[in-house]
Amino acid sequence: MSDFKAPTFQETGFPSLQWEDENLPTRPMPLHERPIQARIDSEMAVIAKHHMRIAQAIEKFWGHRDCVEYLEKLILSGGDGVGRARVGFKNEVVTALINLIALHQVT
Repeated sequence: MSDFKAPTFQETGFPSLQWEDENLPTRPMPLHERPIQARIDSEMAVIAKHHMRIAQAIEKFWGHRDCVEYLEKLILSGGDGVGRARVGFKNEVVTALINLIALHQVT
């Protein structure tokens, strides 16, 4: 068993994740502190990567009250509303859609 207070002890592996020293030049930014537009862009990039046409539709609807209804319909029905049946979305896409609903209600 190592004595952590011994002067010969050296920490190995991952660095400590404690932010006790606030004088750090940089620190990772928690996701909830990112600007809203950066969060929207990030979620839209995930959707565009897998479903470009749906991402384009969301961009057209963004800012309108029908946008949240469209996003909820996508999640609940699994379809795109144009008669093209879907088996479902990947987890990361569903997460992005849910996050966009929350972000749309904030803006």
